[in-house]
Amino acid sequence: MKTDSFKGYAFALVATIAYSNVYIFSKAALNEVHISLFGLMWYAVSATMCLLLAANNKKLAQLKSLTKKQGMVLLTLGFLEIITTTLFFLSIHIIPDPAVTSFLGNMYPVFVTLGGVLLLKERFTWIEIGGVVLALAGAFVISYTGGTTLKTLFIKGTGIVLLNAIFATIATLVVKIHVKKLSPELLNLNRSTWLLVFSAVMVVVFNQEISYPASAVTNSLLGASLEFLAILFIYYSFKYIDVSRSSIVQSLKGLFVLIVAFLYFRTFLLPHQLVGGFLTIVGVMVMALAQSGIFRKKQPKQIV
Repeated sequence: MKTDSFKGYAFALVATIAYSNVYIFSKAALNEVHISLFGLMWYAVSATMCLLLAANNKKLAQLKSLTKKQGMVLLTLGFLEIITTTLFFLSIHIIPDPAVTSFLGNMYPVFVTLGGVLLLKERFTWIEIGGVVLALAGAFVISYTGGTTLKTLFIKGTGIVLLNAIFATIATLVVKIHVKKLSPELLNLNRSTWLLVFSAVMVVVFNQEISYPASAVTNSLLGASLEFLAILFIYYSFKYIDVSRSSIVQSLKGLFVLIVAFLYFRTFLLPHQLVGGFLTIVGVMVMALAQSGIFRKKQPKQIV
């Protein structure tokens, strides 16, 4: 139905805009506090919001009816989210311009597509291969520094983004294969809770004094709230449109980050990075459109 499609695209667009600002506010907060203190504040806010929403929507009752298999999947997802999210925020902290991190993040849908082919035996067309090549070429162009050795060939932090995309892909494939009848609210709560616990442990491990500048608190509150909304709305977009169609909208986040980063930090991409960023967007769009079947030839109507 057209109404459902509109809802799906609207959820995906709002999620993309919200998540674009996560790059900005997390970068600002990480510039002031240790990453463990950042995580403690960030996911205390996120977990509280997830808990309140799940309780209000009466989704917590699902915890009582979880099967052992679903419980193990939630545990696995929690472990994967700890790795994925830590790598994500490390890359934001290390790479000076958050727009670069965002465009490089378009490697994630590429790996999800490849993972679906290798593990889930999903169909893969030559058009999708072209999209993969474009997206990976764009990522190479963005991260290329002109160096001649492996250590100096790419900008610092590129490897972390690559690892983040790999682990995020594994988490997505786990969801695709195993998770059924788990609400977006419960999945979001599971993620935030594990990350909050991990952050608290890291504060102790790194012997950090719990103290925050006012600006770091503000940025964390805003960023965590936007991340909460973004992830929830991404899950909801999947209820109305295919994942491939949602990913088309989500691939545009780099453009929003580019604009906001310029307004907030006064940073802007180098010309070759801008070209690479657009290549990643085009590559993801080509893949997503191919997966949604838009390039398939329509069968002519039979005349009876």
